[in-house]
Amino acid sequence: MGHWLSAPEYQAARFAVTHLIALTYLIGFACFLRQFRGLLGERGLTPVARFVERVPFRRAPSLFHLRSSDRWLAGAGWAGVVASLLAQFADLAPLWAWLVLWTLLWVLYSSIVNVGQVWYGFGWESLLLEAGFLVIFLGPAHLAAPAPILWLLCWLLFRVEFGAGLIKLRGDSCWRDLTALHYHHETQPMPGPLSRAFHHLPGPLHRVEVLANHGTQLVAPFLLFAPQPVASVAAVIVVVTQLWLMLSGNFAWLNLLTITLACAAISAPPVVRPDPPGWFAVPVLAVTVLFVVLAYWPIRNMLGRDQVMNRSFNRLHLGNTYGAFGSVTRVRYEVIVLGAHSPDGPWREYEFPAKPGDPARRPPQIAPYHLRLDWLMWFVAINPSYGRGWLPAFLRALLRGEPEVLGLLRHNPFPDAPPKLVRADLHRYRFTTRAERRATGNHWTRTRSSDLIPPTSLDDVG
Repeated sequence: MGHWLSAPEYQAARFAVTHLIALTYLIGFACFLRQFRGLLGERGLTPVARFVERVPFRRAPSLFHLRSSDRWLAGAGWAGVVASLLAQFADLAPLWAWLVLWTLLWVLYSSIVNVGQVWYGFGWESLLLEAGFLVIFLGPAHLAAPAPILWLLCWLLFRVEFGAGLIKLRGDSCWRDLTALHYHHETQPMPGPLSRAFHHLPGPLHRVEVLANHGTQLVAPFLLFAPQPVASVAAVIVVVTQLWLMLSGNFAWLNLLTITLACAAISAPPVVRPDPPGWFAVPVLAVTVLFVVLAYWPIRNMLGRDQVMNRSFNRLHLGNTYGAFGSVTRVRYEVIVLGAHSPDGPWREYEFPAKPGDPARRPPQIAPYHLRLDWLMWFVAINPSYGRGWLPAFLRALLRGEPEVLGLLRHNPFPDAPPKLVRADLHRYRFTTRAERRATGNHWTRTRSSDLIPPTSLDDVG
């Protein structure tokens, strides 16, 4: 590969990107191993085996079309963990080994995402796959970094940030009148330990936060392609904003991945490395041409009036469009699931690992780990139709006391025998005021709003 393809001032950037992507892969595979039996396993809520029976390979390319037993799923997850750990040391490997290892990571994780159904419908899944695919062609650190791939990583960051900025301006009016953060910290999907403190910041500071967000997402992305040091300054602005978001809530590994992509735009003193072999220029240029072609769909989406968020335009999850929080909920509702041995009770509440439940419990720090069931329960509180494909199976699993599904919860209130009845109520939640916090010690105050699912027996959901 000629010197014209090399970027010696981005050797440090390449090192940061590859190691952080490997870390994110590791988190993704760890989440899969911890949760797949309850969500996708043979006794899970939406089994992979049932999915691959009705969805052909061409619509969902995955290794799990070959076999989809729990043992096979676990084997793929552990292979991903091992490969993620090896990727931290892949800079010591020859180029061919680098290509094999990073391709294996991408194939394994794309196989999971493509059969993951509703549990893997989040934008950061496609973002990890797209970034992981590009890292295949960065090559190890003992060779010169290919400039076209670094530019493509910046283009990916541009789509993440600018797409999110556009969807906010076009969507909810609270982003335009600068009031979005009067609500967002309280109503976001998965609040964190500091979310309540952020919610109680003064109103003028909330407006400053929104203005800063617009600047980061609508202006800074264009500066990523400016000459240095302007591009590095724009990348640092993105990093600082993402750190602020990490402090204020739990967004799985979205913030970590965005910071990782920003590293690709930060230059450092040049470090000269030998050029990769000449043949490597062929796949690098081929991938560059591929992404230039694929750019048509996200550009059309961003410029069109009917912009959508987090859409993959192909089965390989390459050249996607991104975005988040085009609308902001003003009031927080939570689904509270309870069980009892008789209609007269006592009714005992099922606690989830992170979603709000017990008002006295401080929201935990979860990110960059991702609790998929907790996230989906937030969507169900907004619109129960989000649970139509799995919520009956969830209730059935509670009534049967199935350990795979109970393992997704914080604790089982019926350790001796499963309940005869379960129900789901809708509660209105808000953060306690400072006076309420001093008086009660609670982080939340909640008020029962309505029934979501009336008392239900195993016969009702059988």
